[in-house]
Amino acid sequence: MASKTTNPFTFLQQVRTETAKVTWPSRRETMISTVMVLVFAVIAMLFFFAADQLMGLAVEWILGIGR
Repeated sequence: MASKTTNPFTFLQQVRTETAKVTWPSRRETMISTVMVLVFAVIAMLFFFAADQLMGLAVEWILGIGR
């Protein structure tokens, strides 16, 4: 598959044109998204911590070893 080569100046013009078409999120949207990611990360952390603790207790109880 042969590709057409473009000189760097034309390429940069095309990049600038495409960047102008991007719809950037507002500051409020960015903050809400950031907070939501942090909240769900904490929820996931708590879930996996609890699951790990429960499995550890189950293994300790079944096998009688550990801690």
